[in-house]
Formats: sequence, structure tokens, C-alpha cells
Amino acid sequence: MAYTLLMLTYDELKDRPREFLAVTGLTLAEFAQLLPAFQTAYAQRIPAHLTVEGKERQRRPGAGSKGILSRPEDRLLFILVYLKTNPLQVSQGLQFGLSQAQTNYWIHCLLPVLRVALADLHMLPTRDGTQVAAHLRTTESTLELAIDGTERRRQRPQDAEAQRRHYSGKKKTHTDKNIVLIDEATGRIIYLGPTEAGSKHDKKAADEAAIIYPEQATLDQDAGFQGYAPAHVVAHQPKKSAWPGVQCRRQVPESDRGQCAHRSRTRDLWHQTLSDRERGVAPDQMRHFRSHHGNRLWLAQLAHILSAPFARL
Repeated sequence: MAYTLLMLTYDELKDRPREFLAVTGLTLAEFAQLLPAFQTAYAQRIPAHLTVEGKERQRRPGAGSKGILSRPEDRLLFILVYLKTNPLQVSQGLQFGLSQAQTNYWIHCLLPVLRVALADLHMLPTRDGTQVAAHLRTTESTLELAIDGTERRRQRPQDAEAQRRHYSGKKKTHTDKNIVLIDEATGRIIYLGPTEAGSKHDKKAADEAAIIYPEQATLDQDAGFQGYAPAHVVAHQPKKSAWPGVQCRRQVPESDRGQCAHRSRTRDLWHQTLSDRERGVAPDQMRHFRSHHGNRLWLAQLAHILSAPFARL
């Protein structure tokens, strides 16, 4: 089988910015910013005078046959494509002209290199919740934060107890969960929590993380964090808008004739449609019945951050 029929290289993609962003999660400018740190980390892990097995070279560096991933640009492209698209190793190898065994080797070789490069550029999120405030002071981050729980599918466990623990009632499948804290202004992931079972509630996972926030920070959170109120933080949580004249039990006001309002239609107890005048509702109050209640304010989706390779390391 020939593995070099279709090869994905940096030279082929650098003139196609849309495709480059789609398969790597980075723009060309961001790729160029990451490349020098990646080269330095690779040279530290595999010095030029040593082979990949750690033995002294018998020939000078560069002699002999050239490998497919001989250039740092292609190595970085290789590992970014793997993290962004998450393919089978066979599929990844077919894109770069490698066998499955070679693909497996390069994945395990380049993942630690990329981690070191991102750490040198201060782009890795902290994994310790107690260090969030200190991490924000060392990076160019604002105090406008947002917290959310992310779930991803996993293989169904064989153990019955593990099945129950990992089953997510929200996703209706077995999942793993992480708590993510981001900087809304820059889109950077500040904190990545430990991997939890999918059945664990978002608020419980956030409480166990014991995140220490900086003072005067604002925190956007959804209904999954109901009751989560860290100290010295102004939390913003979307709520349903209040209906004028509605009781706390969400009862719809009724007239003397036992009428009930339901969206734009109103019927009496005999299921006969009544006009506004017949049911005694003022015209200026009709907009409360005819509006679409219950619209919720969701947090902005930051797909370009959740799909970036930083969260998967």
C-alpha cells in the first residue's frame, strides 16, 4: 500500500487560510507565533547530536534519507490537525503519507513538545483552581470571566456502577465532563478542571474545584450553576423575565368568567374563543400574553476556543 499518494503539507495549506484554520484551529499568524517555541521545545527533547532513541549519531545531522515530517512546520501541522479533527490513527497517517505505526510514534513524540511550547508562551490553562487568581495576574487577562461545564462522549463502560456514574441525563449518553473558565474579552481558557463523570452536576464540580477568583471579577454562568456564588465575585445568571401581575407560583391571572390566557389565544371554560373586550383585558396588556415567554439568555458560544488544541492537552 502506498502512503504517499495524498500528503498534507504546510506548503500546500499556507496559501489557503480558510482550510488552514478549519483543520488546525489556528490562523497563519497564530501558527507563525507558535512555531519558534515549538522548534525550541523539539530541539530540547531530541537534540541534533542524538537519534530519536537517545544514542549518539554516527553521521552528521541531515545526512541520509529525509523523513516525511523532516521540517518543523510539517511536524506542528501534523499534531495540530490530529488535535483539531481527532481522527483515527490510520486516517491521520493517510493524510500525511505515514503508516499507522509511524503515526502512533509521532503523536506520542510531538504531544509533549507542543505542551512545552504552549507553556513557554503562557497559553496553557491552569489545572489548579486555587491558582486562578495568580494565573490571571501573570497573563494578559481581564476580570470578565465565564464558567461552564463541557461534556464529551466516551465509550460505554462495561462495569454497571461505572455506567451509572458516567451516564449523563442531559446528553442521554455516557460522557466525561470538565469545568472550563474563560476570559470573555480575549477568549482564552483560564482554568481547565479535572475530568469528572458525566452524571456529576456542574455546580458540584465547581464547588469541588475550589476556584479562587480575583476581587471585583464578574462571572457569567448558566442555570447549571444555580446557587454558585464565590466570594468577591459579581455573578450574572440568566433568568426568565417576570410577567406583570403574575404570582410567584407562575399562575396566569383569571377573570370573573374563569378565563385563562394561553399565548395569543384565549378560551373560556366552554373552549370558546373570546375577544379582548369580552375577557376584560386591557389592550395595552395583551402584549404580555402574546409575547414568547421564557426566552433565556445563554452565554456566547466560543467554538474557536473549545475546538482549539489547548483544551485537549
